[in-house]
Amino acid sequence: MKTLLVLAQHPDLAEEIRKGCDPEQYRVIHRANAEEAEPLLAHGLADACILDIELTGVQGIWLLEKLKRRASKIPFIVFTGPNQSEWQEEAYLRGAVHVLEKPVRARMLAVVLERLWPAAAPVQPMAQPMGMIPPPQPLALMEFTKTSDTAFLMAGGPAQALHVLRSFSGILTHSLDAEAMLNEFLHLLRVILGVNRAAIFLRTPLAAFSDQTAVNESRRLRAVSSLGIAQGLLQHLELSFDSGIGAHCFRLGRIVRKQENDVRNDPEALKEFELLGAQVAVPILDRESVLGVALFDGRITGEPLVNAELELIFHLLEQVGLAVKNIWLHSQVSTNNEMLAGILRELSSACVVVSRDLAILHANKTARRYFSPADRQGGELGFSDLPQVLGAKVYQVLKTGSALTGFKYEPEDSPGTVYSINIVPFQKVQGGIAASALLMAEDLSQTRQLQRLEIEAANLRLVKTMADRLTHEIGNAMVPLSTHQQLLADKWKDPEFRASLDLALADGVKRVTRLINQMRFLARDSLLSPDAFPIGPLLEEAFQEARKYQPVKAAQLKYESSNTPVVLTGDRAALKHALAEVMLNALQANPTDPKIGVRFNSGSGSNGMDRVQIEVQDNGAGFSDEAAEKAHAPFYTTRNVGLGLGLTVTRKIIETHHGQLEIVSPKSGHAGVVRISLPLDAGRHS
Repeated sequence: MKTLLVLAQHPDLAEEIRKGCDPEQYRVIHRANAEEAEPLLAHGLADACILDIELTGVQGIWLLEKLKRRASKIPFIVFTGPNQSEWQEEAYLRGAVHVLEKPVRARMLAVVLERLWPAAAPVQPMAQPMGMIPPPQPLALMEFTKTSDTAFLMAGGPAQALHVLRSFSGILTHSLDAEAMLNEFLHLLRVILGVNRAAIFLRTPLAAFSDQTAVNESRRLRAVSSLGIAQGLLQHLELSFDSGIGAHCFRLGRIVRKQENDVRNDPEALKEFELLGAQVAVPILDRESVLGVALFDGRITGEPLVNAELELIFHLLEQVGLAVKNIWLHSQVSTNNEMLAGILRELSSACVVVSRDLAILHANKTARRYFSPADRQGGELGFSDLPQVLGAKVYQVLKTGSALTGFKYEPEDSPGTVYSINIVPFQKVQGGIAASALLMAEDLSQTRQLQRLEIEAANLRLVKTMADRLTHEIGNAMVPLSTHQQLLADKWKDPEFRASLDLALADGVKRVTRLINQMRFLARDSLLSPDAFPIGPLLEEAFQEARKYQPVKAAQLKYESSNTPVVLTGDRAALKHALAEVMLNALQANPTDPKIGVRFNSGSGSNGMDRVQIEVQDNGAGFSDEAAEKAHAPFYTTRNVGLGLGLTVTRKIIETHHGQLEIVSPKSGHAGVVRISLPLDAGRHS
């Protein structure tokens, strides 16, 4: 009789199948979900599995593939409603032997089941070929043939050997605790060989990220297990690979006896043998390096350990050494895993690791906050909790092994929230198949909000700085005017007072006018009325404008140009102000004897368009590295007066004309150079 496992949420399908099958040939068992069907599939109690799934999405395919991995040897029959051909094809590719549409048709089901289990021909027993050699009988597990001194170990024959082997394997019950395993090993040696006194010293294992101090510490050996030796002594005694017994075992890699000449000539090693009451030291190897040292004195009968027994101990300790090294590696891997899990848990981005069977291996706190249902209090995150869009993407990465990076996801139930999603294959195995996938989600809505807050804070700081500087600059212009206004009634008839008032008014108007122009050009983002004009007269006017704010009689302007006149098209007033600010800086570079050199020429730029390049050079000490870097920044100045907006305004005007302003990198002993590049027809770009 064949057992048919029907996996369906409702028992109706199982009842229809039961009615359509011969009860003498088929037994029908119904289960509602995969968890209830797990025992039947795991133990092979079902001959076939009938699934009730809808082939209109990926969920049914996931369930089919998950069950097929758990029970790969049994056939799967799928019953479904109206389906799409591509999903039906996918079901066949994932292991279904038949896909049938509901309702159940008894004759069709009977034919499908008969084809699954056709009548099998009787199997004839195979005759044994002539001359076949019978299999060998089991060999004895242990044989001691070296000396008669160890014959007592095998006095019981193979049965005794099996007993010894079983006793030795008992230490593996402590395979994750090195000290407990070594204690068990010493007790086993006492039972087998009758050792009286013993101690085992091990070095300190190195961590994954060890400094030189840890490396030095790893050459020191501390006692981890002992027999017949006071614990108080072992707590205050350490061996070392650099001296004494540890150095001999580390250098020779063999058994060391107390009576050897090298040991007797080494006071440190001899002292350690005497303190521990030992006669022989056996190195503990892992087939690559020395992990520690085991010390023994003799048997409980007072007889010394013979060579065959010491050789047996040496080989047993080599196996124990491999086990100890594995314990250390396991501990290191566990520690690293805990550290990485802790890092993932505390990340501000959501991290979810999904295995190939769509189980959540890890989900940090942020992931549970993003994807857990709002009505759930605590608990682990399940794959079904992930949004369907993200679940399908994870499934795609697991199947293809190709990462999906940098796409955005906006949940329907949370308008205004945007996540940046990255899904990468994780823990690849042979053939490039991903054993799991890592989903990372970052809430961009919070990041964007923080960026907006930072921009607003920066703007507020800029407004505050601008208000402070404007208050200071306007106050400087108003102080002389306020002083003269207070004295105006009493000293109006004084000629000197009227001359002083005239100078104060002129200076105040000049400073405020420059400030107004700077603010106006800073607020302008386009050209108002582009005009065509020659560049030569513009340079002369800009020089005279700059001299108003730095009136030095010795100031000179020299400029070189090509023979062909250069005509610019742009905002003449704005460009005049920009050049005046550059020349004012040049005049201030050498206040006593300023000389300004201007060189300009026209040609084609990198984009093939005609441009003019203007270089303004002063005769001062040149720009410092800091000034060359920060001169464009608003409110940066090396003087005690002024706003520090001159080159900032100049740069804004030049960029509005689609040009470039460059402060040439300073050289020691050279004057400062400011280079301006402008298109000849800036009005065409605006």
